[in-house]
Amino acid sequence: VSSGQDVQGTSVVANLPVLMRQNPAETLRRVLPKIREVLHVAGVEMQLTAAVSFLTVLQEESVSIHTYSHSCVSNAWLETLLAVIEALPKETVRHEILNPLVSKAQLSQTLQSRLVSCKIMGKLANKFEAHIIKREILPLVKSLCQDVEYEVRTCMCRQLEHIAQGIGTELTKTVVLPELVELARDEGSSVRLAAFETLVNLLDMFDADDRSQTVLPLVKSFCEKSFKADESILVSLSFHLGKLCNGLYGIFTPEQHLRFLEFYKKLSTLGLQQENGHNDNQLQLQSLEQEKKYISVRKNCAYNFPAMIVFVDPKNFHLELYSIFFCLCHDPEVPVRYTMAISFYEVAKLLNSGVYTIHKELVTLLQDESLEVLDALVGHLPEILELMTNGGENSGSESQLLSIPDLIPALTTAEQRAATSLKWRTHEKLLQKYACLPHIISSDQIYYRFLHRMLTIILTNNVLPVQKAAARTLCVYLRYNRKQEQRHEVIQKLIEQLGQGKSYWNRLRFLDTCEFIMELFSKSFFCKYFFLPVLELTHDPVANVRMKLCYLLPKVKSTLKIPTDKHLLQQLELCIRKLLCQEKDKDVLTIVKRTVLELDRMEISVDAFQKRFYENDLLDQEKERQEHLLLEMEQLEKEKQQNEGRTANINDKMFEKKRRDSKTSSVLAKSVTLSVPGSSSGTSAGKEDKKSKLVRSQSFSTQALHPKYSNIDKCPKKTSSFCLLSVYFYFRQNSLSKLQFFISDDSFRTHSAGNSGNAAFPSSSSRNLFNSADQKNNGNKESQSRKMSM
Repeated sequence: VSSGQDVQGTSVVANLPVLMRQNPAETLRRVLPKIREVLHVAGVEMQLTAAVSFLTVLQEESVSIHTYSHSCVSNAWLETLLAVIEALPKETVRHEILNPLVSKAQLSQTLQSRLVSCKIMGKLANKFEAHIIKREILPLVKSLCQDVEYEVRTCMCRQLEHIAQGIGTELTKTVVLPELVELARDEGSSVRLAAFETLVNLLDMFDADDRSQTVLPLVKSFCEKSFKADESILVSLSFHLGKLCNGLYGIFTPEQHLRFLEFYKKLSTLGLQQENGHNDNQLQLQSLEQEKKYISVRKNCAYNFPAMIVFVDPKNFHLELYSIFFCLCHDPEVPVRYTMAISFYEVAKLLNSGVYTIHKELVTLLQDESLEVLDALVGHLPEILELMTNGGENSGSESQLLSIPDLIPALTTAEQRAATSLKWRTHEKLLQKYACLPHIISSDQIYYRFLHRMLTIILTNNVLPVQKAAARTLCVYLRYNRKQEQRHEVIQKLIEQLGQGKSYWNRLRFLDTCEFIMELFSKSFFCKYFFLPVLELTHDPVANVRMKLCYLLPKVKSTLKIPTDKHLLQQLELCIRKLLCQEKDKDVLTIVKRTVLELDRMEISVDAFQKRFYENDLLDQEKERQEHLLLEMEQLEKEKQQNEGRTANINDKMFEKKRRDSKTSSVLAKSVTLSVPGSSSGTSAGKEDKKSKLVRSQSFSTQALHPKYSNIDKCPKKTSSFCLLSVYFYFRQNSLSKLQFFISDDSFRTHSAGNSGNAAFPSSSSRNLFNSADQKNNGNKESQSRKMSM
């Protein structure tokens, strides 16, 4: 019943009438209490079988009606008595409960009487002062700890924790601890188990000497015997190991620290070696009960994993515990992986900046074949994903970017698996948690991988809570979308496919979506895109749609601002008048009349310039400010892209021009070399070539032209045009101020005016703007002259 399979427990319960006929006394004493223990957590089949069996026992009169009713009634009254002890006055408890308890706890009383006495004494320990407990209760406690029945010793051992809290540290050390040490060596396995668990729970009440000299040797003895002679304690030991290791941390030597860590690692893989092909002979003899026990041990190790991270220090996680973490996340049994999924968030918090090391296991659990595991993980998914992408001060942007590509497929796979299952609550929970993704991944990734999926779920899913969850998450995605074109596309689809859809169910979901939009967006956003499409549904042919719209109208009116939205208010009033005059459905008409009264009592928000602010208006202004900020960010990104494209084009033209200039200069150099030295034309060409080279060198110089070298009017027209182009492209790439400073030269301005007929910049303004700069340059004419000559 207690440790077998469910089918075995059900079989025992079904055979209860037979057992009652054969041996009623022992069945009542030993079997029935076990059945009562497991019945409240048993499955439906066992509970139905128990109901039939109890009825059969009663009908066959296998036991007397008095015994049957007495058993049920006494247990009910015992629970009531234990509950009211705390509320009763001390004197009443002392005379009515404590005094009779002395005689009921004697060895001559029945087993049931002594068991009840143990439970009552555990409650009385917190009711009286320490000296009363020492004088009147502790002698009874010692007597019951040495009872001949192991059930009594076990029950009394489990009450020692409450008694220790009532008597204080000193009496616990002198009275309770010796009893625990003796019970820990008891011949009954259930007594040893109770002593071990009580010892662990009382660790905080023992000082360092007690822990090192008494508790630690006992714990080491339990650990050594758990694999050899006393496997009954293995499950409990694995469950309390985390608390035990951290409670004794201060007294461990490095060798003992390593020993307990290795013991935990051994428990974490217990039973997996056989499955991998080792100990085949033992596998054949291994019972189902032992397999179940090993699964419980590994599950408890998964439960204690965060405590073991603290035990080894998070800095040593990858070296000491990552392999165990990997094994537990890939365990073949669902309960183990389920427990790891529940504790995953705690592990991620403890690792802090080292959280990136468990990213692969997050993906593994998201893709787990069991929806129970996924449901357990989803509970803290937003916090886990935030830690994954912003995990501590040492996790840079590179690790964040690397973590996203395999996260997104895992998230989409998890949603699709939940959608194809019959567990719609898991699907709903998943969609609600996916609303965190705008803070985790980019707007484009959400748009292409998740947003359209949410719209598909709204249109095709048949479960209303799932559709509403998808609608709200879609509105969150729309709220944080960075591109206006994508936003308009989604809004258009919502209006066309939901608001104007053929199915009345879709039109109802459109109204649900509008509620979420009013919650998440500003009033002006709703009025701009959704106000009129909502009012169009007043003409809907389905009464349920019109009825839902009437319930929504007060919220719709609250989005208006007067006088800005006066025309929309007129449209709303017109629609309400039509409903009052033309509505034929009685239920809808009743709701319309009730809505009209509510609308009349409402106040309409006013614009900011009228200086009447309400609390919700301030919130709305913040939403509107954020929406405008998104539009500005989008505009800045567009301008940045355009500027980058323009700069790239200018750089390409600059490179091509330099290439052509280099070819032209090489041709001119050859012509100068081949000309006759004494001819006037050769001399003139040489002068022109030198001047053109001089102009080019000056145009690419970072210094302003000196008047001495500024007679460019002698250059041919083609050379002057080339100079202008060179100057433009150079300063276009470097800085506008240099170009302005260059154009401020008088001779250059005169030359430009003479050749083109009109100056590029007004001469007077150029002279005034850069007069101070010319004065500074005049101060070092000689140094500049030498530089220009060279």
